[in-house]
Amino acid sequence: MVFQKEYLDVVLVPLGLLIMLIYHLFLLYKYLNHPLSTAIGSENIDRKIWVEKILQGDDVEVATKVNTALDVISSNTSATTTLASISLTLCALIGAWMANSANNFLPSQIIYGNTNPVTVSVKYICILTCFLLAFSCFVQSARHFVHSNYLLATPGATAKSDVKKAERAVQRGSEFWSLGLRALYFALNFLLWFFGPIPMLVSSVATVVILSCHDYEKSGGDHKRPPSSAVDTNERLLLVS
Repeated sequence: MVFQKEYLDVVLVPLGLLIMLIYHLFLLYKYLNHPLSTAIGSENIDRKIWVEKILQGDDVEVATKVNTALDVISSNTSATTTLASISLTLCALIGAWMANSANNFLPSQIIYGNTNPVTVSVKYICILTCFLLAFSCFVQSARHFVHSNYLLATPGATAKSDVKKAERAVQRGSEFWSLGLRALYFALNFLLWFFGPIPMLVSSVATVVILSCHDYEKSGGDHKRPPSSAVDTNERLLLVS
């Protein structure tokens, strides 16, 4: 049986997706069980410490720190809404391209892989799904950041339950931000699939290698769960470093 280049899409594209999925499943496992070994977990703990510090002190001191905190949250909200707008715009452009063009925008001669219309449609659907998912995650991130504005700006909200609510809102906003970025990483791989399955596989491997350098901390991996308080967390991190 003669091997045809169309078979590359059947083998290399699922392989690239499998590499990305396995990496992110392992990252999720580390985040849930060893949060201090991941950059996301460490950053979430830093945000909890930040919220606690903002809401500590007398009323005048808290009011001053809250104004600074609102500026920080506002900048995060602006970045989130910008990425959400870009994702939605790209979704509209891809949808319009799918509706008005039945042909690939690249010459089939430069693509080493399957170039039939069905495969091209699958490529469009995959990248459109990633951008829609990214848009949804960024919208949810902006929603939680806006809610944290109200929680931080509430007068006299220094009780432990109020601090926990503010911490949870900031953490949820950050988590949805990370999910939106992950969806964009998948969209980049699907975008390179338009150039063939080989660039898509290479991009998947390169993405995993690059992300692994940023997603994992060099220390703190022996802690299975975050400490009970932010003060204990800060002390442990100082000891580890």
